[in-house]
Amino acid sequence: MCTAGDPGRVDLNADLGEEVTDDEGLLAVVTSANVACGFHAGTPATMQAVCAGAVRREVTLGAQVSYDDRARFGRVELEVPAEVLREQVAEQVGVLSAIAAAEGGEVVYLKPHGALYHRVARDEDQAAAVLDGSGKLPVMGMPGSVLLSMAQARGRASRLEGFPDRGYDADGRLLPRDQPGALVTDPARVASRAVELAASVDSVCVHGDSPGAVRTAAAVRRELEAAGLLVVTCWSSTA
Repeated sequence: MCTAGDPGRVDLNADLGEEVTDDEGLLAVVTSANVACGFHAGTPATMQAVCAGAVRREVTLGAQVSYDDRARFGRVELEVPAEVLREQVAEQVGVLSAIAAAEGGEVVYLKPHGALYHRVARDEDQAAAVLDGSGKLPVMGMPGSVLLSMAQARGRASRLEGFPDRGYDADGRLLPRDQPGALVTDPARVASRAVELAASVDSVCVHGDSPGAVRTAAAVRRELEAAGLLVVTCWSSTA
């Protein structure tokens, strides 16, 4: 297991259970799985299948919580009252945790999805609601995220994440998906960017809903290992 800032090691994560990709193929490559909990995508059946596969392959399970917005895949910011968002997060974590336990596993960390991921990077109220709804789970997010700083202030573990298949702006934020350069699709380019990012983050993410996600994730893992990095989970049951 790697810990935050551990040189020579990096985690490889992907979004699974979204009903749009080859979950089994990704589980054969990644070391951490962000599992859709039903609010932006996913069903009890997909959660069960991913949890079972992750346990079998010793892949760490994380709850990928979202706004309640399946129609737009959780990619639109919503003005949700803090108490409502807290309960929505608690519901998602609870459902996935129960399914994981039934398969002999456990949910080890939390990662917001889509618009919620970006909102809690800057919004203290929504970040607090996500933390309040997720118990003591460690959290994953972007460097500089309000969610991570608030988690650390509460004594909760956190991990830094980078996205080799996404473009960044000058301030280190992800470019909106409708802007030029926002999506990096060439597997070789994604893989080389993953190696660059691994110097400053604990985990690199390959989006599971991207075309050719499994092929890209495999290319990323090969390039990380070729660069001398040990690709291992950055989590443990105690984080």
